[in-house]
Amino acid sequence: MSGIRFALRQAVYTNKAFWRNPASAFFTFAFPLMFLVIFTTLFGNSDTPTAAGTIKTSTFYIPGMATFAVISACYTNIAISVAYARDEGILKRTRGTPMPGWSYLLGRVLHAMVIAVVLVVIVGAFGKFIYDAQLPTGTPLVQFLIALVVGSGAFAALGLALTCVIPNADASPAIVNASILPLLFLSDVFIPLGRDPAAWVNAIGVIFPVRHFANAMQAAFLGAPFSWSDVLVVALWGIGGLLVAARYFRWEPRH
Repeated sequence: MSGIRFALRQAVYTNKAFWRNPASAFFTFAFPLMFLVIFTTLFGNSDTPTAAGTIKTSTFYIPGMATFAVISACYTNIAISVAYARDEGILKRTRGTPMPGWSYLLGRVLHAMVIAVVLVVIVGAFGKFIYDAQLPTGTPLVQFLIALVVGSGAFAALGLALTCVIPNADASPAIVNASILPLLFLSDVFIPLGRDPAAWVNAIGVIFPVRHFANAMQAAFLGAPFSWSDVLVVALWGIGGLLVAARYFRWEPRH
């Protein structure tokens, strides 16, 4: 139980440090909203064919930007911030304290998951009041929350796993963005792919977790048929990321 208490304290400390940088905090929350407005403005608000049926473009982008927000908070930010903490010697010094290493990492993951939930709430509220989107209720809401929790935990684990191949902090933004941005464009997040995407696009989407996470979030948000297999695939990727991080995670920078 002491390890859990350490993790909760670390989450509180990370949260305080997060809010002490107001510029970073502001853009963390503004970024998904900015993308939502930009994409809706560029592509209009006409009817758009999707796997969930024909919907308004603005309605498509609300769960899409919620998906992007979760991945940004739990994958991108975790990978980059942990890489910088390692290069600055913070991780090495942490190992010399009574706090277990896993408690430190769990605290950071818990904080990222909380930020992800807050981001999703903000995106949903923005969509409701600006675009008059219908928010999920009842069973779709439960499905949405389950997908959100599983997805945020899985992508946080994958972010930790990615740090194993990041050589130094300066390289972390390039490596992280190169690993996730193409998948966001090919996974029905930034661009509606319709009901019948190209075969190679569909093949990539089936393999990686981003498409499955986006499908689960969109289906629950839009009230479309929900596939638990999407949640299972995301969870399996998260477990795989956790195993890789447990085996290869480095607490000290490479010399």
